[in-house]
Amino acid sequence: MLNIDKDHGTPATKIAPLMGMEARSLSRILRTMEEEGLIYRKADELDKRKVLICLTDEGKIKREVSRQVVKEFNQKVRLALPPEKLEAFFEVIETISEVVEGYKLPTEHLEELKEEALAHL
Repeated sequence: MLNIDKDHGTPATKIAPLMGMEARSLSRILRTMEEEGLIYRKADELDKRKVLICLTDEGKIKREVSRQVVKEFNQKVRLALPPEKLEAFFEVIETISEVVEGYKLPTEHLEELKEEALAHL
């Protein structure tokens, strides 16, 4: 919800990448949110091919509650960890993220991996 612009909505195509999700996974979440009355979809006025995801009044309330919870949590983390540890944590997360983004399934020795996995069962 925090990735949806509370005043103008956000193009549906931009939400999944912001959250690091596949579009099909996000579709299910958006459908549920729509059924719960938190969002609605509308055509972009400038480009009718685009769909904007907009917050209902209830969605705006939940978004604000979420924002406050995130701020409170972040403050607790900052109070619990010295800045140098927090910086190290974010460096590690950044590196892991880069590895995940660049990882390719090792197709050249996939059969060996399958046999090894079967041997461990």
